[in-house]
Amino acid sequence: QVQLVESGGDSVQAGGSLRLSCVASGNIGSGNVMAWYRQAPGKQRELVALINSGGSTNYADSVKGRFTIFRANAKNTVYLQMNSLKPEDTAVYYCNAVIIVSGVARGYWGQGTQVTVSS
Repeated sequence: QVQLVESGGDSVQAGGSLRLSCVASGNIGSGNVMAWYRQAPGKQRELVALINSGGSTNYADSVKGRFTIFRANAKNTVYLQMNSLKPEDTAVYYCNAVIIVSGVARGYWGQGTQVTVSS
């Protein structure tokens, strides 16, 4: 069983920065994809950024150039560095992991952390 615990959410002014962390416990294997999603009130959950075990990344167009996803494999931790925050970045941010073990892929979610950006 894999557990994901996020931290780092806070309330900030527009233009500020935050760093979110997600620590994974359990067997995350050697092949996995870690991602951050967000869900604003009344909206669907959307992908913000992802990183695979090889370090390749992908970002939503709305955060390119402002957000950076990176991981510390030795700590089983993935981070989301968020700069130049905008009010539209306000959402609950969720960590997601897709773990491949013995050829079977399973998905896991964290409990979410609130990010609020005021203008």
